[in-house]
Amino acid sequence: MTNTSPVSAARRRRSSLVPNLIVIVLFAALLLFFIVPVIWLLLAPTKTASELIHDGPLSFGSLADLSAAWRHLIAFQDHALLVWLRNSAVYSIGALVLTMATSIPAGYALALTRFRGRKTLLAITLVVMIMPSASLVLPIFLELNELGLIGTVWSVILPFSFYPFGVYLVYIYFATSLPREILDAARIDGSSEWRLFTRIALPLAKPVAALVAFFSFVGNWNNFFLPYLVLPNSDQFPIQVGLNQLLSSTPSFNPVAGAGLNITSPELALAIIIAIVPVLVLFLFSQRALVSGMLAGSTKG
Repeated sequence: MTNTSPVSAARRRRSSLVPNLIVIVLFAALLLFFIVPVIWLLLAPTKTASELIHDGPLSFGSLADLSAAWRHLIAFQDHALLVWLRNSAVYSIGALVLTMATSIPAGYALALTRFRGRKTLLAITLVVMIMPSASLVLPIFLELNELGLIGTVWSVILPFSFYPFGVYLVYIYFATSLPREILDAARIDGSSEWRLFTRIALPLAKPVAALVAFFSFVGNWNNFFLPYLVLPNSDQFPIQVGLNQLLSSTPSFNPVAGAGLNITSPELALAIIIAIVPVLVLFLFSQRALVSGMLAGSTKG
């Protein structure tokens, strides 16, 4: 049995120290780049605009300043923030209902039925799914304008409900996780296709349905460009477009902002936090369903 020399042991310690040091440096860089801005955003509403500039970036202001920022923000344009939040909820939930009503049957049909043009339709779904959403805004706008829907709630809900990524997720799930033997046995017993879908496929699709619902709602809630183009009035704006109006009313970002209910930087930060809260709450309460949906289809049943 040979003993390890002190020199070789020291070399091994030095060789293991370098990778550990690299990991620590990368972690510290990520912490500075991602976590510190979030902490700054959470602390910003507790300060005045002057304190936000002159005090430490990660210092806490006061609850009184936070309360004042809330009151001033809510008073902006006669409670416009609450109207924008309500509009976002209406647009996102309305589009989500239509998305679920179309994506799940479409994914099921593409995965488990055979019809002429199926492969072409699947290829089109994939192409549209990988296209940037902004590239479709102009043709959608022209189509909505021809139908006379510009400025209505449907000009937002209908485009939002078009969700090819959800169709593809459901297609992958049904194609890999639903045993065809079950469907064949049910057909032999005389079950119709509609009964197969509603009694067998749909209950088994709960994990992927939760995944589609989450991503659809988050995408709808955070969408800015389309509502910005099709909604002319402030009382129709969702929260993301409303934040743009708040930004234009903040003298720090828009020096020509008029007098009156100008928004300060802490109030703008508070509005951003409020806009994030619904998505954050949804994520916290749906983590288990999201994990189940992400694992759905990883093994063939």
